[in-house]
Amino acid sequence: MAEPGRVPGRTQGYAGTWPPRGAVRAGSFAPPGLSAWPSLLEKLRTWIRAEAGAGRLLPWVPIAFGTGIAFYFAADHEPVVPVTAVAAIVFCAVAVLLRRQKVFPIAVMIAAMAAGFAVATWKTARVAHGVLARPMYSVSLSGFVETRDIRERTDRFVLRVAQMESPRGETKLERVRLSVRKGTAPAVGSFVELKARLQPPLAPLRPGSYDFGRDMYYAGIGASGFAMGAIKTVEQPPVGGGLSLRYAAFMQGLRDAIDARIRATLDGDQRAIATALLTGRRDAISGPVNDAMFISGLGHVLSISGYHMAVVAGVVFFAVRALLALIPALTVSFPIKKWSAAAALAAAAFYLLLSGAEVATQRSFFMTAVVLIAVMVDRRAVTFRTLAVAAMIVLAIAPESLVHPSFQMSFAATLGLVALVQIGMPRLFASPDNSATARVALWGGREIMTLALASLVAGLATTPYAAFHFHRVTPYGVVANLAAMPVVSAVVMPAGLLGLLAMPFGLDGVFWRIMGGGIDWMIVVTQWVAAFPAPSAAWRRSGSAR
Repeated sequence: MAEPGRVPGRTQGYAGTWPPRGAVRAGSFAPPGLSAWPSLLEKLRTWIRAEAGAGRLLPWVPIAFGTGIAFYFAADHEPVVPVTAVAAIVFCAVAVLLRRQKVFPIAVMIAAMAAGFAVATWKTARVAHGVLARPMYSVSLSGFVETRDIRERTDRFVLRVAQMESPRGETKLERVRLSVRKGTAPAVGSFVELKARLQPPLAPLRPGSYDFGRDMYYAGIGASGFAMGAIKTVEQPPVGGGLSLRYAAFMQGLRDAIDARIRATLDGDQRAIATALLTGRRDAISGPVNDAMFISGLGHVLSISGYHMAVVAGVVFFAVRALLALIPALTVSFPIKKWSAAAALAAAAFYLLLSGAEVATQRSFFMTAVVLIAVMVDRRAVTFRTLAVAAMIVLAIAPESLVHPSFQMSFAATLGLVALVQIGMPRLFASPDNSATARVALWGGREIMTLALASLVAGLATTPYAAFHFHRVTPYGVVANLAAMPVVSAVVMPAGLLGLLAMPFGLDGVFWRIMGGGIDWMIVVTQWVAAFPAPSAAWRRSGSAR
């Protein structure tokens, strides 16, 4: 079994008090830079006391929890699960006992770190399974098809192994991921027999780079490869695949039906991107368009993330609220805002299931759900607390996501946007109604400025992670997002939702055509920005990161 990556980290700071406050004054002979130290240290103490105050400690808990997870991935060998669990319980109990003491914030941080370390250890032990150590060239496999991916040149599916026969017969695998010729992947839920050539999970291409094997391990996949010869669909054994496989087959059939309806109206990259936005299948997009999307900084549109969840929930929320507001009796007597939030939460949950419920999509759903639940319980929706709660839920369920680029970039962008909403926007737009700013706002200047600032802040927040993980930056990302995202938000995604609602009635064709028109605009923008001088020099040196 390949060991996870290493992400150690620790910071230290100076906590002295010299020189005493007031010792250095104007006109003294002290060096100019030295006079700033007392005021800076006093500000740091004030900030620390404020963060340790009532209600201000929660945003730091997921940071400490994530630090414990990082320590787990930095361990030299696998920790002992019972020992880590007992240590976490002890530290949590000590924190409860010290809740009225001044050291309570420190005790909470230590307890959160111990809990994060224990949760990561337990998750790894829970998903433990066999991993192929060396290639196997002729393996007879039989099992249930759990998932299927339709790709540009080949198809791919995950097989839950029921029986495995090989010349050596050393390793027993639970799941394998196999590639097959285009159009030959078996249906989800079917029981198949085949021969395959298997390879161990791919190791990082360079020290500290992205670890494909770690992702496969936590997904329960012990090997990858490709099928050899024909794939036979046979009768299922007496012990069937269970409820989970029947659910997977139902959802796969629903995705296939949506793709077939889109295919009847759109083709090429229009169809591929529309399917990616609605069902999560993004492997059928042509290479040039896919590269242009990432070079221009619009690659995040292809992966269902917090943006897509926010658009789906937002469209449903405002649509339901607008419809309910047409009935005066409901507006006066009932909390239609909470009803709208509940409908948006249900729509986001359906979108989660339809898109495959991958870890990144689950994280986006949890973040959206926390915001909608805050609306239903009359709390502020966009705050650092809601972000902290969402981060704790994600890390508790999938601690391995801490070292994944999508987690880091998603929460970095969201943190920047929350700071912009809470701190930046009130200062930018706090002005009298008769000012020039107010007059510009009447003509849509505020919305344009908000979109530009959101793109800039999200881009700057994710740039360090993109440079580290993918060895590239997108200097024109703000331009691409400013030109394309309003169309995606106002045309593409709403038309896709309306198309899903109109499918049972056979009236979805017009909405797919509207969606295709918006996708055409997005493709034009990506190709236009990708043609700028040096749009992403690092991309061309390191190659596509698809």
